[in-house]
Amino acid sequence: MPATHLNIGEPWMWGAFIVFVLAMLALDLFVFGGRKAHRVSVREASAWVVAWCLLALAFAGLLWWYLNGAFGAEIAQRKTLEFLTGYLIEQSLSIDNMFVFVMIFGYFAVPPELQRRVLLYGVLGAIVMRAAMIFAGVWLVSQFAWLLYVFGVFLIITGIKMLVFAEQQPDLDNNPLLRWVRGHLRITHGFHGERFFVVQNGVRWATPMFLVLVLIEASDLMFAVDSIPAIFAVTTDPFIIFTSNIFAIMGLRALYFLLADMADRFHLLKYGLALVLVFIGGKMTVMPWFHMPVEWSLAVVGTVILLSVVLSLILTRKEDQTQSL
Repeated sequence: MPATHLNIGEPWMWGAFIVFVLAMLALDLFVFGGRKAHRVSVREASAWVVAWCLLALAFAGLLWWYLNGAFGAEIAQRKTLEFLTGYLIEQSLSIDNMFVFVMIFGYFAVPPELQRRVLLYGVLGAIVMRAAMIFAGVWLVSQFAWLLYVFGVFLIITGIKMLVFAEQQPDLDNNPLLRWVRGHLRITHGFHGERFFVVQNGVRWATPMFLVLVLIEASDLMFAVDSIPAIFAVTTDPFIIFTSNIFAIMGLRALYFLLADMADRFHLLKYGLALVLVFIGGKMTVMPWFHMPVEWSLAVVGTVILLSVVLSLILTRKEDQTQSL
């Protein structure tokens, strides 16, 4: 079977990976203080970012080792590159989600020590939503191959919209979902720790933290609509899509705490992400006439993201120097 059409996910591989994810979530909750409100330091966030990157690379190494023995070097190399490219794409696109998290927490003035747990629930919700969308997408593409070209056009349009509206901030005051929730629930005026609901005088009230959770989950859903089609440009293997997505999602929370205070320094990153979407969409639309090797996709995506980060930091430093004069 050609490597491009081989689905490598054996039942034991799915089971082992799900056990791994559950074990990491349990460690976060019961060992590393995920159930206790505290402010995440830069040192703690950095350690988790490095840990998740190393875990993703270790997974890629184990994947290559297993596939090399089971299917040969060619398939092992291709599938490993598909995972790494998918992981880079999903990790890059998830950074845009980080900017939205910053905006949501700022709008509700959520204290830093209360942010960790709501993001954990956001991660759990994102895992469930991504899993459902991945399996639905894989089934649809297997039944209607032309949907790949629809996904490609959708990504091009989304990327162009991101380029045009990169500097525009969403108006949360007029957010339809937020207005609907506020109109149907009793909302307390202040936070009650990390609690989403409280009972006052025998009546159940939602707290502002519940509104934060609703918007976090809604943003996860919106970004999944962009990121899931993007990885179909790399592979249609459900196991590769799922594992690369989950590794990116699991590392997003730590990345947020590491970069949240510096989000304004990466103002060109949104343009880089928009170009990545346009590139991926274009790649999908020309597949009948030109098949781009996975290595090229990995190089292009990595280069665009790296350049946007470096240029952002250079321009920000120049602006700081100008203001200090």
